[in-house]
Amino acid sequence: MGLTLTYDDGQTTLDEDEKEGLLISTVTTRAELDEQEQNNIQQAMLWLMSRRIAAKEILTEAFVQQLHVKMFGKVWRWAGQYRKTNKNIGVDKYEIPTQLKMLLDDCRYWIEHKTYEEEEIAIRFKHRLVSIHCFPNGNGRHSRLMADVIAERLFAREVFSWGSNDLANLSAARANYLAAVKAADAGEIRFLIAFARS
Repeated sequence: MGLTLTYDDGQTTLDEDEKEGLLISTVTTRAELDEQEQNNIQQAMLWLMSRRIAAKEILTEAFVQQLHVKMFGKVWRWAGQYRKTNKNIGVDKYEIPTQLKMLLDDCRYWIEHKTYEEEEIAIRFKHRLVSIHCFPNGNGRHSRLMADVIAERLFAREVFSWGSNDLANLSAARANYLAAVKAADAGEIRFLIAFARS
């Protein structure tokens, strides 16, 4: 019996080749997958807390990919690898490396020139990163953790609360989060900043 998934609003679908990248053969449902991914994400957060990361290391392609591996590498064989298919969200698969490099360069510029407030820099980075949609799955969770890393490690600020709820499941917090992301897509970032601190 293979992995059977249903998708909620805002979740990226996996194609059959991507599903075959599942490393845990006993996982067959969305609930089981969510549990395994959450366990892996908790390990990634412990890894982050136990590691000194140089500021210059954070805004690199290598770190973006490494963090995804740490978050999902015990669940998915393709963790940290750019997606090879186009999705309902994100840039064309061939544009991922170029768009990510542009985002990293832009973020360094924002920091150097104080283009935005520190929190806004972290949230703008998160929003652009999830809009690129580098990986087959986990982009929202990965982009939120990247924003937390930027806030904490680059600006010595508290990590974001992200509505203090599990955004992977249907909830009022998820609906508010998706509405804030859609507003940011339309150029209005303030709702996403407010949500991140709610």
